[in-house]
This record gives sequence, C-alpha cells and structure tokens, in this order.
Amino acid sequence: MATARQVLCLSAFLSLPHAGSQPIRYSVAEEAESGSVVANVAADAGLTPAQLADRRARLASEDGRQHFRLDRGTGRLVVADRLDREELCGQSRTCTLPFELLLANPLQFFRVEVAVEDINDHSPVFPEERVTFKILETSDPGSRFPLEGAWDLDVGSNSIQAYSIAPENEYFSVSFGSRVKGKKYVELVLEKALDREEQAEVYFSVIAIDGGSPPRTGTTQIHIIVLDVNDNAPVFTEEVYIGQVLENAPEGSVVLSVVATDRDEGVNGDISYQFSQAVGQSDSAFTIDPTSGEIILRKALDFEAAENHELSVRATDGGGLSAICKVLVEVVDVNDNAPELVVSSFSSPLPENALPGTVVALFAVRDRDAGANGKITCALEDQLSFSLRPAYKNYYELVTVSTLDREETARYILTVTAADAGSPPLTTTQTFTVDISDVNDNAPVFNQTSYTMFVRENNVPTVLVGAVSAADADVGPNAKVAYSLAPAHPAEQAPCSCISVNSENGHVFVLQPLDYEQVRQIKVLVSASDAGSPPLSANVTVRLVVVDENDNAPLVLHPAQGSSPPSSELVPMSAEAGYLITKVVAVDADSGQNSWLSYHLLRASDPGLFAVGAQSGEVRLRRPVTERDAVKQKLVVLVRDNGQPPLSATAALSALLLKDFSDMRLPHSSLATEDESGSLTTYLIISLVFVSLLFLASTAAFVARKLCKRKELKGGHVLYGAGNLQSSLADAAAAGTLPHAYCYEISLTTGSGNSEFKFLKPVLPSLPPQHCGMGGGTDDEQDFPRGPLAVDMAPDNPGTLSAEQFNSLSFN
Repeated sequence: MATARQVLCLSAFLSLPHAGSQPIRYSVAEEAESGSVVANVAADAGLTPAQLADRRARLASEDGRQHFRLDRGTGRLVVADRLDREELCGQSRTCTLPFELLLANPLQFFRVEVAVEDINDHSPVFPEERVTFKILETSDPGSRFPLEGAWDLDVGSNSIQAYSIAPENEYFSVSFGSRVKGKKYVELVLEKALDREEQAEVYFSVIAIDGGSPPRTGTTQIHIIVLDVNDNAPVFTEEVYIGQVLENAPEGSVVLSVVATDRDEGVNGDISYQFSQAVGQSDSAFTIDPTSGEIILRKALDFEAAENHELSVRATDGGGLSAICKVLVEVVDVNDNAPELVVSSFSSPLPENALPGTVVALFAVRDRDAGANGKITCALEDQLSFSLRPAYKNYYELVTVSTLDREETARYILTVTAADAGSPPLTTTQTFTVDISDVNDNAPVFNQTSYTMFVRENNVPTVLVGAVSAADADVGPNAKVAYSLAPAHPAEQAPCSCISVNSENGHVFVLQPLDYEQVRQIKVLVSASDAGSPPLSANVTVRLVVVDENDNAPLVLHPAQGSSPPSSELVPMSAEAGYLITKVVAVDADSGQNSWLSYHLLRASDPGLFAVGAQSGEVRLRRPVTERDAVKQKLVVLVRDNGQPPLSATAALSALLLKDFSDMRLPHSSLATEDESGSLTTYLIISLVFVSLLFLASTAAFVARKLCKRKELKGGHVLYGAGNLQSSLADAAAAGTLPHAYCYEISLTTGSGNSEFKFLKPVLPSLPPQHCGMGGGTDDEQDFPRGPLAVDMAPDNPGTLSAEQFNSLSFN
C-alpha cells in the first residue's frame, strides 16, 4: 500500500553531541519520498535553529553521498532522494546509513545513524519459470527431489516464509526448511508411488509466499515426467562444497571439483554437471567442466564487491535423474586497497593563543580490505605541538597538545600517515598545512636595558640628544611601536616638560636650555606601546646627563672682597722665607676641568717678596723681610679656572710687616690710612696721661698696697679684650683667613711705672683659641686695636716696652 510506504518509523537515541559518545539513531522506511521528515535532529542534539545557521551546520558522510538534507530553518532531517534498501544494502539484514552533523565556530560534530527499514516491495522470484523433473516410476514414496528455491530481495519477515502447491495433488508435496549454516532448501516430496501407465506426466505449480502484509507470492511451473526403469539418481559426495580462492587468482584457476556418483550403468550412469541457473548469476565469475565437475574461475574476483559466491550444481545421469548440491566459494582477501582518508573539517589559520586540545581537523579513515588488511593505524610524523586523538569508530581528531607561538613557528606542515596491517602494508598520507595567526602576546623590547644621553648646558631648544628603540616580535598592528613619556610611578605627576620623545621613531629632544649648576641629570621613563588590543608596553629609563660648560668664573671666599677697607694680614719682620701669610680660598660652580683652579700673583707692592702656590692658593714669603720693605704691602691674586676659554677672578689683600708687637694690627681693624693711626695714638697718649695723674695722686696708698699684694699680682694675668680676641680668632678660623692659630701676648709690669709689651711666638695649630687668653677686659680696652691681644701684668716678664715706646706706637 502506497500510504503505508510513506509512514516513517522514528526512534531517536539521544546522547552527548561530541566525538566518542553514542550516535543519534533514527529509522525510516524505505521508499520514503524526497522531502519526508525523518526527525528534528537539532532538538535531539540540544541545538536551536538559530545555532544551526550561526554555526554553519551541514551534513557529511564517508562516501560523499547525501541521502538526507538538513533544514536549517527548522532543524529537521528530511529525505533527500527516494531510498531503496535493496539498492543501498542488498541482502544485508540491517541497513544503516551513517553520517555526521558538523558545526563550525567552534568545531563540533554529532554522529547520526538512520536505519532504513525494509518494506515488502518485492515478490518472490523463482530461477526458472518452468522446471521439468524426470522421475522413475519406481521411486518410493518419501523420495525427495530438490527444487531451486525462489529469491526475494526483501529481508526479515518480508522474505519467503512458506511454499505451497496448487492445485494440490495426491502425488507430491513441498518441503521447506534450513540445513547447513542456515541455508534454506526446497524439495518436492513424493507422497504416493507413480505409475507411468496410469499417469505419465504430472503438472502443478509451486508457490513461494513471503511474510509481508499483504503477502507477495511467486510461482514456477512444475512438469513431472514419469520415467521407466532408471531407478538410481546421482548422489553428490557432499551436500555443500566449500572452497576458497584468492581475490587476485588468475583467470582459469580451478576453485574446486564437485563429485556425484550413480549406481546405474550405461547411459543411466553417465553423469554430466551444469550450473543451475539462479537469479543474479547470469554473469557468473565461474564455469564448470560438465564432465569432471571442476569449477573454474572465469574472470577476476573482487573481495570488496562480494566476499563469497553461492553456486548450485546439478548432476544429471543419462536416464534423466539428477541431484543438486550447493557450492560456497569464499573469496580470500588480499591487501590490494590502500587506506582512504576523508577529511570532514579543517580549520586554518589557527590563533596562536588556542588552548591545548583545540580540534584542528576531523577526518575518517577506511580500508575496503578485511581482517588485518583492513585494520588501520594513523600516525602523525615528528610533531610535538599536535597529536591525533581517536574520536568515534574510525574517526580521528587532529588536536593541539601544547601552546603555540607564532614567533617561533608561523606555519606547521603536518603529515598524517594511515597504514593498514597487511603484508606488505599499504599506506596513505594526508598533509595539513596549519597557519598560525598572530595575537598580541609580545610586549615591545628595548635594545638596551637603560639609556644614557648627554647634552651640553645652555643648549639650544629642541636639540636632538639621542634615540630609544624597541622591537616587537609580533606582526602587523601588534608590532607597531609608539613611544611616549611616562611617570616613573603611577602616583607621580607628568614627566619633565623639558624632554620630549618622538612617538614614531623614539628620538629624544631637549625642549629648553639647561643649566648644569641647577640640574646635573634628569631621569625619565620612556614607554613603548604596541597597537594590539589590548596594547602591551614596556618601559626603559633614560638618564639625561647635562655636560658642564665653563660659564661660571671662580668665586673668592677668602679673603672677603666686599669689605671696605680690606682686611690685612700680620707678618712679623723676623719671618723667614716660606712663611705662610694667608691662603686664598676660591670655588668654581662648574665641574671637571672647568672647576680646576690655579692661583697666580697678578700684582704686588713688592713682587719679589711674595709667592703664591699655583694649586693651593697659599701666599708665602719668597724671601726674608728686610728693613727696606714697606710696612704695608698690597697684593692682587689672580684665580683662573681650566676651562676653554678660561674664566678668572681676583683677590685683593694687604699685609702689615711688624717689627715688634706694638706694630700688630688685628685682621678686622678698620685702620687703613696714616690719619687713622695718628688718631689712635693721640687717644692712647691722653689715656696714659690721665692714668699717670691718678697714679701720682695716690702714690703713697698705691705703693703700700703694691707692697702688700706684690706676690698675688706676680702670678696673675689680666687679659684685656679677651672676648674680642676670642671672637676674632673664631671668625678668622671660620672664614679660613689664617691657616694656623696665632696668639699674641702683652705683659704690663707694675712697680716700675713702665708699661711693657711682650711678643710671644705663635701658638701651635693644635691648641684651641681659648688657650691663648682668658679673663675679661675693661672699658679702656676699646681704644686698643681689636684682635688676639693678651696683657700680662707680671713684673718680671722679659722683653718689655717702656712708656715712651708704648706712647710712640703707631698702628699702621
């Protein structure tokens, strides 16, 4: 019934949609028309129609034939062309059409199997429309006469289930059953002895009935000729003959021989052999020798086309009696088919950040040979980054096993070899060229760990001082590097505005003039960023060193040049050659050789009297002082640096040549001219006269008092101007005026009425200033020159000055 043929039998076994899980199974009746719906495969796979479209779902099969098609809009699996189970699977009891549902982005596949269910669309067919039997009339009831059975292309319950005779007769019945290896047989059974004289020929039909609904039948006409006398039929030595032949056996090879015997003699015992014509054997690959019974190969065999051949051989004697035997020829497979590799999906290029286990390709392998000749192993040649992974049955996945790096390898050429287990084995190779696409996984790298650049101070604006350079191992935009200034730390403010870097070539510019004396070096952080997404960057420290130029003249620190009048240094007349008068101290704000100072005597009242240390700046006597030398000497010292061109400064100073202590002049006195010396002498004379008057008025009392306290005053020292003296020494030491500490002591005696001054030698440099004098002074001491002056009232001090000498002192 046509309507019944269009009924679809659906049974889906849903499983996980990945390689290695059980397939999704459906069933459909054969003869289904094109467009018939099998099932909703999207729903069974857990997918939506939108996913089918987005992921470019398609169907793929090993043999490339598309029996079904996928409706992406609904997710339904429909029949592409009319299905004929007999054409697709022949006599196989099961007929399964496997294929894959492939998805891209990401790669995924589902294994689908559709079983084509048989319908009763074929009627049984006998090999011959008319069969003639010659049966001896002497045949006993129960004798069996083999009949070539009918063929039905349907399988299962739709195949032949029974035989019957029509019209029924009293002589024969039909027997139907199975014997060796499930092979069915059909025989006519003699139910009643024949009598040629009563009935020489019998006619009836044998009907083959299948199990379909409704059942179909096939008929062959049976003609029975009752023979006289020949009462022995041929008998085969075996009911079934089994032989094997290699599929590459040459034509003319003898496969096997069948043997039948007949106990009759003469013509009734002569046996001839022939094939019993069967359905599908009109173009048989075998022939039989009618006399010897040898079955000979007539044309080449192909194991992949047919693994075995079933033949029927009839042996007939001269009296017309015959017997039938079955011959099974098994074709032995030889390894004559190389493995086949069918690629279902392949992804290239592959991003270099693909995770291990990413599926690159899906392919199936098959071999049409059988046994060991069809057993296939796949191998990936010499590759550490990829491997093969069995997926489902004969499917393999080519997957990544480690992280990829385009910078190391931009392209992989993978060779997959499929080999069978035959002897010798046959192989097939498939090459996969996998290109690796770049991702931004490499930050720029500077060609130096740090940069040091130099610029001369007082530079012109926007001067180029150097360049930084960074390279990126990526390609394309991921390798395009841009440079910029960055804060050294995220919390810091923007980098120095006096430095700029070109974003394209990394050139570093100084935008404004720099002063070495204000800034010696500048450190900035230069960042190199690529154009990837997200961008990667690297930082490097650039140290800009300001190179000094000789733009600062020396500065004289000592002696001070701004004072008026200038300070004077005290030189005793007894000083020898080499005596240290003072030291000129100067500094230079420049550095290096620009700050190397040298000292030279530029001018002097007596150039031959003084010498200046070129490196130390020490002013010393070149020769001893003589009486002819002026008391006051003026000097100008030139201080010059070592720059190009050199810069210089001058230091003016004066020196007082003292014969004895009365000539001493303190460094910070303001006596600069002869008028000032005369005024001071006048003040001293007046003071001495006033003191003398007081002394005469109280002579008696003073003498008595002196006699009583002579011993007490002998060991005492009255220090005048100690505070001023100590402060002056401290000021001189702080300013660096004197290289050594000096101490001058004045001793005044009582009792003789004379005031005497005593000059002592300079105190050692190691003695502190407070050792030079202690005590306090009186108001009268303000008339004396300020300096390190000590007064000793001991009467027995040697080297005293008379009052006249004291009154004639001139402090020039």
